[in-house]
Formats: sequence, C-alpha cells, structure tokens
Amino acid sequence: MKKNDSIELQITGMSAEGNGVGKYEKMAVFVPYTVVGDIVEVKIVKVEKTYAFGKVTSLCRASENRVKSDCRLFTKCGGCVYRHISYQEELRIKEQRVKDAMIRIGGFTDLHIQPIIGSAQPERYRNKAQLPVRKGTGSQPIMGFYAGRSHRIIDCTSCALQSDAFTIAMKVFREWMKTSGNDVYNEQTGKGRIRHLYLREAGATGEIMVCVVVNGNGLYHEDTLVKTLRDHVQGLKSVVINVNRDKTNVILGGKCRTVWGSDTIKDKLCGMTFHISPLSFYQVNRMQTEKLYAVAKTYAAFTGKEVLLDLYCGIGTIGLTMARQVKRLIGVEVVQTAVEDARKNAAENGITNAEFICSDAAQAAVMLQQQGVRPNVIVIDPPRKGCQESLVQTIVQMSPDRIVYVSCDPATLARDLKWFTQFGYWPQAITPVDMFPRTAHVETVVMLSRKKI
Repeated sequence: MKKNDSIELQITGMSAEGNGVGKYEKMAVFVPYTVVGDIVEVKIVKVEKTYAFGKVTSLCRASENRVKSDCRLFTKCGGCVYRHISYQEELRIKEQRVKDAMIRIGGFTDLHIQPIIGSAQPERYRNKAQLPVRKGTGSQPIMGFYAGRSHRIIDCTSCALQSDAFTIAMKVFREWMKTSGNDVYNEQTGKGRIRHLYLREAGATGEIMVCVVVNGNGLYHEDTLVKTLRDHVQGLKSVVINVNRDKTNVILGGKCRTVWGSDTIKDKLCGMTFHISPLSFYQVNRMQTEKLYAVAKTYAAFTGKEVLLDLYCGIGTIGLTMARQVKRLIGVEVVQTAVEDARKNAAENGITNAEFICSDAAQAAVMLQQQGVRPNVIVIDPPRKGCQESLVQTIVQMSPDRIVYVSCDPATLARDLKWFTQFGYWPQAITPVDMFPRTAHVETVVMLSRKKI
C-alpha cells in the first residue's frame, strides 16, 4: 500500500481520536468521519510501517448507526467528531474505549465496568466558549474554532454544543468590532489587540460572563461594548478584560479587570451555590457533572467521620458537594484565584469544616503527610496528563481507606491505575460518564481500595 492508492475498506472499529479503523492487507487504516459497519472507498494519504491514514472518497454502504450531520461546519471545525453517528452508538464507542484502555494499557483483564452514563441533553450543554479572533479576508475579523490539528480558524456564528446566549453575545461582539477601532491579534507578529472572546454561563441561574482577552491593558470604546451587550444579552452579569501580552498559545493571561458588573457569576450545582471567576476551572457540562459527582460520592462511601482530601480541587466543587458528609475537608489547588473562589464558595454555602491550600498537588500531599494528616478518602481529579508517579506513591503512603479517581483520559487513567496496583491499591468499581457528547472525550470515575479484586 502506498500514498494515493484507492482501496475499498470495511470499518470494524474506532480509535481513541474518533477515527474509523479498518484492516487492509493486515495493516490498520484510520479514516475520519466513518462508522463501524461502513464500507467505504478510501484514498490513502499517509503510510507508515504498520498503519496508514485515508480519507473517504465514496460511501459504498452506510452503517445502520450512521446519521446525517446537522452542522454545516462538521468535518471542518476541530470540535465534534461524532455528529455522523447515532448517540447510542457514540455511547457504545466511549464505553468500549474505557474497556480497551483498561486491558491494553492497564493490563486489567477481569475488571467489571459499569454501563456508561449518557446525557439527556447531548446538544447545547457547554457553559464555556473560548473563541479566537483573527483577521479574515478583506478588513472583517473572523471568530470561531480552530480546524483540527491547526491554528486555522473556522469562522462560526453559532455552535450546536454551546448555549444559545453565546450565539447572541458573539453576534453583538462581531458588530461592535467593526466600528470599535480595535485591531485583532496576529499570531505570527505578536501584534494586534483582540485575541479571544471568552464566554461563560451559569446554567442554573442564567448569569452570563463576557471576557475579552486583550494583548494590552484594555480596549477602545469599552463603554460602548458594555452598553450593547447589556441591551442584547439576557442574563449578562459580568464584562471582564483579561490581559495576555505573551506570545503564546495559552489563551488566558493572569490579570483580569472587571469593566462592568460582578467579578464572578454564580451557578447552582448539586444544590450548592458556586462563584465562577474567569480563571477558575469549572466543568463545562453542569447536568452531567451532577451525575458524575453522585457516582463519586457513592464510591467514597462516607460515614460522617472521614477526613477528605480533594486534590486538584479547582473552585472546590467536588469536595464542597461532599463536605457535609465528612468530618473535615482539605482542598488543594495550584491556581490562587481558584483557591480564593473555593474559600468564598465554602462561606457562601455555610461550610465550616473546609480548608483550601494553594499548592501543587504532589507538594501538598507530601506536606500533609509530614504533618501527620491521614485522610480516610482522597479524591483526585487531575488534568489530562494524569498523575505523576511520585504523587501516586505519596497518596499510597497516606494509607487512605478509599481513593476516588475522576479521569478525563482513559489512557492516562489506565496507566495510573496500574501504578496504584503496584503499591497495593486496586480498582473496585469503574463508571464512565459522557460529559462531552459529540466529541471523542469521555470521563471515568474509579474507586480504589487495598482489597484486591
């Protein structure tokens, strides 16, 4: 097989990135936007030693799980990968992805995995949007999402995954930009003022935050922007300027200035109130987060006497929703503004048994161990890269009764669970949760204890 060959291929599996996979002459061929059961004519675009990549030139026979995409930007925008697949089939794929990672990476051949928890609302669930702004053809700026594996912006006026309020805010911002006198950022030169439009919504309260990421201290005609947003965006609570002067791919800078309204917006989650600031991590799917936290709480099996350690706690959401079931809560987060929000959130909800430490998770775990603090339950919700092996060792040395691991990547989860087993902690229960419908991502909640399965 070589580049530009045309082959007929039956799709028999799915990759972690959401590509269809078929076998041809004992080689795996990865083909985007296909479905298990499809028979397709494929043009080979790249060949490696044991696998190849192709693109569909003709659909010979459609899978029974194939559906018609409802988005004109699907296959162009780098967001959704499953808009051509029925939602039930998407859930099956994600559940299988977790099972495959446990076997291939973790080496767990007899681990029982609970059925994935799907979403009742696979559309309009995102409460956050980060929209890059660049110069388009002519003098008009464009705003939208990056194409897959690139920094080329696909201009977008509305996204089916995001709040309807964001569509209105985007339209207002576009119109304001045309006459504001603010130029847009150029990634190559590092010049230009407007970098991103960053939007957040509190789903339960309807409060909206509009944040403009600026290569400078501010914008021309900020007052006009505020007035226009207030006139058109229902629920607007906050307008913020975020300063990012660095020539970097990192979206947000460390400094924020509130132009109008509140520094934060308030949302309700699991019956509690949370303040969300521009720099704070907050799960993007509120309804599915409540389901995920319910699983995590069940796995924690509190009796009311526990010391709970919440690592990577963010603004405190997961720990605070458990605080009334434990004796003491200790939250650890490396972002100072998130720690400040967590403390405010504890006070807002009348939680008096919680304390929050601003520190790297591994360093905080070592410090607490040296102080003789022994948590009965440890909750970890690390970033996609998972835990450092040193953190796993420190957690184990604390000898908790149970560890609840919330993961956003099955591969790093499986690797970390393998490390835990080497130190005597074994996964007892696993439940996948679909937090990000129509994308390839899947969350997983695991409970570990010293008892071997």
